[in-house]
Order: sequence, then C-alpha cells, then structure tokens
Amino acid sequence: MTINTIRKQYTGLIATLLLIAPIVNPVQASCNAKAVQLQVLGSGGPEIMQDSRASSSYLVWLNGKARLLVDAGGGSALHFGKSGAVFSDLDAIVFTHFHVDHSADLPAMVKSSYFGERTRDLPLFGPDGNRLMPSARDFIQDLFGPQHGAFRYLSDFIDDTQPSAYKLVAADIAAAGKHTWSGFRNERLQLSAIPVHHGPVPALAWRVDIAGHSITFSGDMNGDNHTLGKLAKNSDILVAHNAIPESATGVARNLHMPPSVIGAIASGAGVKQLVLSHRMRRTLGNEAQTLAIIQREYKGPVAFADDMECFRP
Repeated sequence: MTINTIRKQYTGLIATLLLIAPIVNPVQASCNAKAVQLQVLGSGGPEIMQDSRASSSYLVWLNGKARLLVDAGGGSALHFGKSGAVFSDLDAIVFTHFHVDHSADLPAMVKSSYFGERTRDLPLFGPDGNRLMPSARDFIQDLFGPQHGAFRYLSDFIDDTQPSAYKLVAADIAAAGKHTWSGFRNERLQLSAIPVHHGPVPALAWRVDIAGHSITFSGDMNGDNHTLGKLAKNSDILVAHNAIPESATGVARNLHMPPSVIGAIASGAGVKQLVLSHRMRRTLGNEAQTLAIIQREYKGPVAFADDMECFRP
C-alpha cells in the first residue's frame, strides 16, 4: 500500500467522521450545564461596532433550560438561537427600559416563536412610561396591536379574541420612587425590580432569585437614586453597565454610572461577583483603568463581559 493510498483512506475517514459527528459549540455546551448560569447574549450598547457586539441582552439558565430573558437589544435574537435556548422554556421576559439597544429584537423573537412549541402564556414586565417612552403594555401594543401596531400581523400573540398557541401578557412596573417590586414567583424563580435613575427615561434594575442563587441586573443607570445596592444585596452576581469612563460628564454622566459608582455599589451590597457589560467605544480599551478604580472599593472578582459568555454563581 502506497503512502498516497494511505493518505486518501485517512482523508476519507476524517471526512466521514466530520459528517456523522455532532458539532459541539463550546459556549453552548458550557452554558447548558445542569446549574444556574448567566449568559450574556449582548455585551454592547447602541453602537454598531467593528467587534460585532450585540446590544444588551441576557439569559438566566437553570438545569439546561433558559428560564429568563433580560432585555432584547439588537443582535440578541441571533445569539438566542446560537445559545441553544428554546423560547418555550422561558418563564418570563423583563425589560430594564425601552431604549432601542435594549428592546429592538423582541419582534424577531416573537415571530420565531410561531415555529416553536410554546403553549403557556408568557409574562413580560417593564417600567411604566412617560412622554419619552411607552410603558411595557404600550410597547407591546405599539408593536403588535391589531389596529395600529407596527407588526400587527402578529397581533394574535396579544389579542384575546384571536387564536394562538400562547399570549404575551405585559405588565407595567412603577419606575418612580424607591419601592421594591416582587410581584412574580413560580416554582423555579422569583423576580424583583426597583426604580433606577437613567436620566429622563423610566428604568428598572432587576433581580432574579433562582435555585438558591441570585443575579442582579443594573440596566442603564447613573446611581443617583441610590436604590441598586438595596436590590443587589448579597447577590451572587451583579451585572453592571460599564458605558462611560470615569471622566464622563454632561448627558453621558446623567445617564450612566462611572466605574467609581459601580465599585461603591458592588462593595456596599456585598455582591460576590461583578460582571461589566454594555461596553462601548468610550470604555473599550480602558479596562485596566476601569478595574483599578472599581477595586478601590470592591475587592471581589470582576469580569469584562463578551457576547455569548457564561458566568456561574
């Protein structure tokens, strides 16, 4: 047998194995483990960046199933599919607020669910509205309302007079004051929310308590309400948005918290792990400086999130 014959047989064997062997996505495999895990579907902000970060979105997994979706910014629908998540497994969807980089991909996910097997209604929670932003209920009506919704061909998903496998059931959460809302619980998880300051935009921070663990999501906020620390108390993970550098002023500082505020909140709340997301051009490349400022107050582990990354409490 010649070396060329051996080479051809070996090449053919490899090709056959590639055809029959399952293709395993390393990220998906690590995020579907039988444990509570946080997955970052989108670690970016509203910018369309060269490194292709999706906008803000997160999944919380339990025992191999995605149970909670937090925000649905641009690009998150594609990453939802890549993650191996199944829409019918979700117990709830929550929104921190309705800026486009936190909400734009919801219609794509809802349309995709038409081809799935969901039969139970899907609760959806978000802040109430003002002159700049719709409430959660108005947002769903604006998208899917049978009369004037932008995607009214999907109105079956919210119209009780029309047949569909399931309904989106939206509820508004007060985004003023400092009261903690804890209005949803099932056999797997409990949701809590608290108002945060995001300039003139109604906004909430969210916490999920699940299987003995807790994950808190700051959303976009500047820290002026002094409420996030209360919600995040003793959380296993705090996902904080690192959208501005310490030197930011003006509109940017009115909307977002700098690293010093992130560090102070994480330290005061006694969180066990800090994950920095909503990373933008003005903070990318400044990780060393950001980390040094945060560590003046917070001594726990800090990670800078990338898309599709998973974190275990």
